[in-house]
Amino acid sequence: MQNKLTFWIATSVPVALLLVILATISWPEWLEAILLSRKAFFSALLNGLSVAGLYFIVAAGFSLIFGLMRNVNLAHGAMYLFGAYVGYEIVGVTGSWVLAAIGATLCVGALGIILQLFVFRHIEKDEIRQTLVSIGLAILLGDLMMGIWGGQTYQIPVPELFKGAVKLPIVTAVRSSGDIVQLSYPIYRLAIIGMAIVIGFGLYGLLNRTRIGVMVRAGVDDRMMLMACGVNVEIVFVAIFALGAGLAGLAGLIGGAALSVSPGEDLRYLLASLVVVIVGGMGSIGGAAIGAVLVGLTEQLGLVYFPAYSAVITFLIMVVTLMVRPQGLMGGRQ
Repeated sequence: MQNKLTFWIATSVPVALLLVILATISWPEWLEAILLSRKAFFSALLNGLSVAGLYFIVAAGFSLIFGLMRNVNLAHGAMYLFGAYVGYEIVGVTGSWVLAAIGATLCVGALGIILQLFVFRHIEKDEIRQTLVSIGLAILLGDLMMGIWGGQTYQIPVPELFKGAVKLPIVTAVRSSGDIVQLSYPIYRLAIIGMAIVIGFGLYGLLNRTRIGVMVRAGVDDRMMLMACGVNVEIVFVAIFALGAGLAGLAGLIGGAALSVSPGEDLRYLLASLVVVIVGGMGSIGGAAIGAVLVGLTEQLGLVYFPAYSAVITFLIMVVTLMVRPQGLMGGRQ
C-alpha cells in the first residue's frame, strides 16, 4: 500500500510542475486554440479540485462503511441530503455555520447509529439483503425529506470568513498597457479543498496510527479473534458507521453552501461515491482521494471541453479500472 501511495505522489509531482509552468509562461496560439483560454482551463481545473474535495468527503464516509465494514449502504446519498437540510435549518436559526457543521455531523451520525443497531447489524455478510434494504431506506428517507422540505432548491449561506474571491498567481491575460490580469477564484471553493485535505489526513491517521484503526481492520479480517481478545466489536462497528454517516452529513452542509440543496442530490452523490470507491479501492482513504481527484477533474474538464460526453468519460474511467485492476487503484487483493 505504501509503495502504491509513493508511486501516485511521485506521479503527481511532474504534473504539478507542468501546471505551474503553464500558469506562469505565455501560451502559444496553438495551445490557446486547443484549451480555449488560460482562464477556462485553470477555472475548470480548480473547479475539478474543489468538486473532488467534496466527493472525497462523501466517499470517505462511504468507503469506511462499504470498504471496511462490508456494509452495502446505498442510503449514503440520502444521508448527504439529510445533512444538507439539517445544516440549512441550523444556519437559518442560529446564523452560525460552525454550529450547523457540528449539528449536521451529529444528527446524521446519530441516524447512522440507529441504522447500524436496528438494521444493518441483523443482515451482516448478506450483500443482497443489504442492497435491497438500503435502497428501500433511501427511498423512504427521500420521501420523508420531500414531505418536510418540499421540492424547492435551497442555498446554504457561505461562512463570512470564506466569502468573496481571491486573486491567484495564475496569469490569464496581459493587457496592451502591460498590466497582468490574474485569475480570481472563490475563497470558499479553495476552503473545500483545504477541508478535504485536513479530513483526509485525519482519517488516515485514525485508521493507520491509532488503536481504533487497528481494531477496525482486525474486526473486518477476523471478527471472532478480535472478540476473543476482549474487544467489543459491536461498539467499534457502530462508531465507524456513525463516523461514515457523519462525514456524509458534513459533506451535505459543505456542498449545500458551494452548490445547492434540492431533491435528487442524494442520487448524484451516491453515484459519485460508488465510482470514487470503485476506482480508488475499497477501504482505502488514499484510494478515495485519488479516485475523487480523477472523477472531479474528469467531470469538470469534460464539462468545458466535452460537454456532451462528460458523464460518459467519468464512467469510462470506472469501467477501465474494473477491467485492468478490479480491486481499485489502491485496493489490495482479497
